[in-house]
Amino acid sequence: MKKTVPRLKSDRDAEAFLAQDLSKLDYSQFKPARFEFEKKDSQINMRVPRPLLQAVKERARDRGIPYTRLIREALEHVVSAPKQTG
Repeated sequence: MKKTVPRLKSDRDAEAFLAQDLSKLDYSQFKPARFEFEKKDSQINMRVPRPLLQAVKERARDRGIPYTRLIREALEHVVSAPKQTG
């Protein structure tokens, strides 16, 4: 039987869990995570239509992330895409 990850409530619980044999751990339960290491030292303020904000919040909720992170990811996607000419 494959082992699942319990809800870990403290660092001590996490350390104890990681100290055991995890060879039978069910890795299919994990989702990829993207960590943000860069310091956020600038702020923007914008007005958007209410339906757009609600749609962004719903999409973020579906992904299990804060809606501000989803907006930041969208901005990063746009600026990292190749520039279009013409």
